Amino acid sequence: MDWWGLSGPSGSSPYIVLLNDLFLIPIWHYLFAFLAISFAFLYHFLEFHFLQDLFTGFRGCPVTLTYNSSSHIYHGVVSKCRILHSRYLVTPWLSSPHVQTVFLSIFGRPPVFKYRRELFHLSDGGTIALDWLMNSDVQGSNFETITAISKDDINPIVLAIPGLTSDSESPYIKHLAFNTAQKGWNVVVSNHRGLGGVSITSDCFYNAGWTEDLRAVINHLHCEYPKAPLFVVGTSIGANVLVKYLGEDGDSVPVAGAVAICSPWDLLIGDRFISRRLLQKIYDRALAIGLQGYAKLHQPIYSRLANWEGIKKSRSIRDFDHHATRLVGKFETVDTYYRRCSSASYGSHSLDECRANINIVLATTKRGGHLAFFEGLTAASVWWVRAVDEFFKVLHCSQHMHVQKVASSYPPLIVDSSIDQGPYVNIAEDGMVGAVGNEQVEDNRVDDVLEPEEPKISAEQDQQMTQPESGSLAGIGQSSEQATMPLDVTAPVRRCLYLLSRQSRWSLGLLVYIAVVTSWPLVGSVLRIALRKKLRNVLPGAFLKDKHMLFTLLSSAISRFSVPCSPQKMSPCCLNYNCLPSVGSQFQY
Repeated sequence: MDWWGLSGPSGSSPYIVLLNDLFLIPIWHYLFAFLAISFAFLYHFLEFHFLQDLFTGFRGCPVTLTYNSSSHIYHGVVSKCRILHSRYLVTPWLSSPHVQTVFLSIFGRPPVFKYRRELFHLSDGGTIALDWLMNSDVQGSNFETITAISKDDINPIVLAIPGLTSDSESPYIKHLAFNTAQKGWNVVVSNHRGLGGVSITSDCFYNAGWTEDLRAVINHLHCEYPKAPLFVVGTSIGANVLVKYLGEDGDSVPVAGAVAICSPWDLLIGDRFISRRLLQKIYDRALAIGLQGYAKLHQPIYSRLANWEGIKKSRSIRDFDHHATRLVGKFETVDTYYRRCSSASYGSHSLDECRANINIVLATTKRGGHLAFFEGLTAASVWWVRAVDEFFKVLHCSQHMHVQKVASSYPPLIVDSSIDQGPYVNIAEDGMVGAVGNEQVEDNRVDDVLEPEEPKISAEQDQQMTQPESGSLAGIGQSSEQATMPLDVTAPVRRCLYLLSRQSRWSLGLLVYIAVVTSWPLVGSVLRIALRKKLRNVLPGAFLKDKHMLFTLLSSAISRFSVPCSPQKMSPCCLNYNCLPSVGSQFQY
């Protein structure tokens, strides 16, 4: 049939009639429809929540606190923080996490003031800038006549650690410094190497897990001002560095309190997340451009230590880390760099671990961007800055400031990243996937300390166990040879099948049935009808009518016979920050 020849009553084609009718519609109707569709798309794409806030009367979202019920940090400090127990109300015209983040990066509305710069020289020849803002600088005193802090000054000091490619001039850092100085405290911003207008004076660059510079700065501040309590705030990558430093040094840190804001925690998972969707890829590209700008500032050194051509062609953070960070830091792969520099294994980062750790309080909000938590009609203040200042004030006035540190009865434990324990899946740059085992042998004393079911050992027996034996070296050598042997990836699977086959023929039959049902639905339906009479005496009729209930029952029956195949026993990460809570304002994209 010739559809184009189909005619209407007037003898013309219906398509021509329809086209003529469409031309009769005013153009502004099409424009209105286009704007409505575009508005709906952007509202969903940028995750606006203005309508939700409007329907709720702009009451804001509550702050969710996760903590241990017996936490002395919560009951003695956080419970007295009014801001953490109130609601966060977003600036109405910034009711999108992405719009807030972009607004912070481009505008930010930072306060205007001048820093006092101190150049701090590191042991390896590197130089970093310490930018000070005294409380007297924002109180109207003469900037030129004020001298440095005396060694006997007892006024608290807040150390701020910026994020990736950020320095003391970043808007959120200036908000934090100005607001804290207004409250009467002194603030110092520790700029990363090569940032803040300071050149690289050694072959060492900072990265997401480089804690040596932070350790040196904190020790320097503690030695110069021993009577001044020291508080630390880490933001973004700086928060990851801070938590990793606290986990590495434990009770020996000269820090009174610490706060981690918007920490990435696990760099490996963050790398997978930021390259998952279009919006995240835009952030990835923007951060890569910032890293390329940082590399151009120090092109002579990067050209000598890294792959400069690869740096110029980098389209993502992972590309830059592959061509620059991995080579400068001497990491085998990018994933190795992410695993070793993540703070996930040095501090509680999941809700369950935060509930189990009495020294940590986690604060999360439903709204807000990355470090962007603007509030008020004019977006003049940042919510987390006020929350941090209040937390430090309450902590400074609490009894926890006068608690003496108790020396641990055990030697310090070196807890490696649990995500870096083999065997794990390693993704090579060419896309090949393989299993990689451990390259080092763990100390058996860690298991002895962390195993709760082990019987207690007397002091004499413990002394005998710690004494070296003649055969200890041979045992260590044998363990090293076993650790370097090729890893049999199929061994855990064969072990599970062997244990499963030892149970009964009924379990194997259930496995075969589930495989058939999930692979060939038609064949599974025929088997289900054929076996209905045999299963009627065993299962209730409701299970035979519902495929989902039957499959769930069979799966649970299989799980009774299965045995978890753990390649090795993972030791829990037990850390004591000694009254160093981590209040992190997290966000959701």
